[in-house]
Amino acid sequence: MKHVTLALLLLPVLAHAQAPDTTRLGEVVVTASKVEESILQSPVTVEKLNARQLRLTPAASFFDAIEHLKGVQMITPSLGFRVLNARGFSNTTNVRFAQLVDGIDNQAPHIGAPIGNLLGPSDLDIQAVELVPGTAAALYGLNAINGLANFSTRNPFRSPGLSVQQKVGVNHLNDPATDAHAFSETSVRYAQVLGPKWAVKVNGTYLRGYDWIAHDPTDINPNGNATTGLLGADNPARDLVSSYGNESSNRSNLTLGGKSYQVARTGYREQDVTDYQLQTLKYDAALHYKLTDKAELAYTYRGANFDNVYQRSNRFRLDNYHLQQHALQLTGPVVQARAYFTQENTGRSYNLRSMAENLDRSFKPDNLWNQDYTAAWNAAAQAGQTVAQAHAAARAAADAGRLQPGTPEFQQRLRELADINNWDQGAALRVQADLLHLEGQLNLSEALRRGGSKGLPAWADVLLGLDHRTYFIRPDGNYFINPEAGEDPFSTLTYGKTGGFVQAGARLWEEKIRLTATLRADKNDYFTTRFNPRLTAVYSPTQRHNFRVSYQSGYRFPSLFEGFSNVNSGQVKRIGGLRVMSDGVFENSYLRSSIDAFNAAVTRGVNTGGLSRSQAISQNQGLLQKNPYTYLRPEHIKSVELGYKAALLPGGRLLADMEFYSNTYRDFIAQMEAYVPLNAAGQPLPTGSDLNAVATALSARAGQARYRLWTNSRSRVYNYGGSLGLRYEVAGGYLAGASTTYARLRRTESGDGLEDGFNTPRWAANVSLGNENVAHNIGFGLNYHWQQRYYSQTFLVTGYVPAYGTLDAQLSYRLPEPNLRFKLGASNLLNHYYVSYLGGPGVGALYYLQLTYGL
Repeated sequence: MKHVTLALLLLPVLAHAQAPDTTRLGEVVVTASKVEESILQSPVTVEKLNARQLRLTPAASFFDAIEHLKGVQMITPSLGFRVLNARGFSNTTNVRFAQLVDGIDNQAPHIGAPIGNLLGPSDLDIQAVELVPGTAAALYGLNAINGLANFSTRNPFRSPGLSVQQKVGVNHLNDPATDAHAFSETSVRYAQVLGPKWAVKVNGTYLRGYDWIAHDPTDINPNGNATTGLLGADNPARDLVSSYGNESSNRSNLTLGGKSYQVARTGYREQDVTDYQLQTLKYDAALHYKLTDKAELAYTYRGANFDNVYQRSNRFRLDNYHLQQHALQLTGPVVQARAYFTQENTGRSYNLRSMAENLDRSFKPDNLWNQDYTAAWNAAAQAGQTVAQAHAAARAAADAGRLQPGTPEFQQRLRELADINNWDQGAALRVQADLLHLEGQLNLSEALRRGGSKGLPAWADVLLGLDHRTYFIRPDGNYFINPEAGEDPFSTLTYGKTGGFVQAGARLWEEKIRLTATLRADKNDYFTTRFNPRLTAVYSPTQRHNFRVSYQSGYRFPSLFEGFSNVNSGQVKRIGGLRVMSDGVFENSYLRSSIDAFNAAVTRGVNTGGLSRSQAISQNQGLLQKNPYTYLRPEHIKSVELGYKAALLPGGRLLADMEFYSNTYRDFIAQMEAYVPLNAAGQPLPTGSDLNAVATALSARAGQARYRLWTNSRSRVYNYGGSLGLRYEVAGGYLAGASTTYARLRRTESGDGLEDGFNTPRWAANVSLGNENVAHNIGFGLNYHWQQRYYSQTFLVTGYVPAYGTLDAQLSYRLPEPNLRFKLGASNLLNHYYVSYLGGPGVGALYYLQLTYGL
């Protein structure tokens, strides 16, 4: 908290000089209510980055600058891919947070979430950012139960001309994993008014760099051989976080010298199986037609090709990944309508874990490797070597001739496996998916007033909206199939939702009280209709002081991957949680956690209890637990929020904003593992089989059909939090800000541990100070972000993420003629490497020089 106290103390120090009589009373937002309104009177919390703040930011991009907004948590899986979240339950693919560009969703369809800003605007074309922390599902649907960000771009009618921006930089200084690498980004924007009715704009950005590297050496299976005293480097079942091919599905139980040992394949480091070269080419073009002074019709095309590292449950190399979007939208004070079509092609991308696993297995199958390991261990033990030495000798012998990173043979095999679309044999990610979205919105009150109708009171407002979305997947036979296609499993899979809302508002008591009530209904192909209400009230005793309260609920329907996945992944079948995908598996499987406990007890009984294997199986079979979970349901949240926003001091130059919220979640959509016992012929045991037969089957790898299933947690989870933010305009053009955010998991009822980890620091704080023209066109910007350590639970690894603080800084110089602006900046100026989540890369400093030319 010392960082927050220091931040708040800065503000009065800066206030000694008389501030100019500027005001922020007129600043407006749109995202919170889908109509233009004062930011002070927004009925829910909304954060904004305006044009001035974007110019002052020392962050390397406008998207990175969002991290410094109050209440925002940002994690970094890649230099080219960052993930936004608010109010808890963060993960590396945040399907609970929506991102829009001019109101248009920019998600990758099969993922159900955006890949950073790869299909978003460039720094030259961004006008403003509005972010709603907390559920926005009543108005937007779109599974926006944790929040929503909308990026507004520059309109060519109002911002014509040519702009060019060049950034050059360097990162990986003092990085033990690699040498320093260059960074470059070139952006161009051209907009032209073609007449009183027509305008056009074109944008292009090309970025090259070297990605951040994940090299966490923590062993996440340290007790795999604890019963035999083999720990640390002597543990033959080590599973380092940032190495792959040694996970649970790559381990065998070998009986050596009368004891049972858990032995993993050797695996490869992440650095061995991926290319960290980062490259992005994104582009867009728009044609605008002005229907009236306040209504426009626009067609926009966006496209992106990119290579970077991406993370879901596993980490991926995205290679020649392609996204493109066609959008047609009508914007006006009465009617708004949008239609857009997004296409996704994963190119030559691949799964790093599957790559490492199959590099090992293509060199030598598991059974043969285990035979060689056993023979070499027995020979070493007979020669008088210790148990640990025998294991080391056995691994060296079994790995003899193994493909070595960097060799031509290794690279050739990597290319071959990257093109095999079956994760039990190769690593390719080959998905082609489309998204079609249609929506319309009618401001009924505005329409009636313009038509001269007196049927609606002047103090009342009514807004209507309707939307439809359909996803189209071309099944690849590995990642997706069409479960309802009959004889043709490769026919196109569709998955759709239709929804709508009605919002009624009233402005009472000389507009000092504003009330709104919203009701949304959504119907998904596989679920009954769900209703989301929102009730809000704003009390404004004066224009400068505004108190707000809201209640709302939100549903999140399963994404394509959660509902329909069909992936063979390291001898584990990952299947969607809809009944059409996993019928029968839930009823006939046993929890992997109980199977692991059972097999550990069997091993312990053999190694230390003097039991035969059959005796140990019989004695411990009661540990096995039948799978209690079932098919997917929509996820749900209820949220209550209280807030206060005020423009204080003369001119409203001190903007204060605070809020408190309380959330209740149920039916978290999460993954779990369960195994179906098999008979000697490899077929599932009949329902109701004798427990001893089940236990005998599950005690051996050959007796298990392994599944990773999407299901719902049985937990009901409560969390709460709040934030305080101050923004102060000081004499001489200084802009200072400070904020602190608190988020806490209150309790979990009937907790089963399946819900996503809270994965959120309890305390976080931001401090900023900047001025565009301190003297002689020289400006600067400073941002400091700090967050407390937090407990992280993911499918990859669990533990504490250390606290960290980062200082971003920039120094700018502007030449009025010929309108050149230089910016020398750094994110993480002090180059203190940190990780934003466990299993992720180490993030150091990025130092850059930026030149912007505008005509």
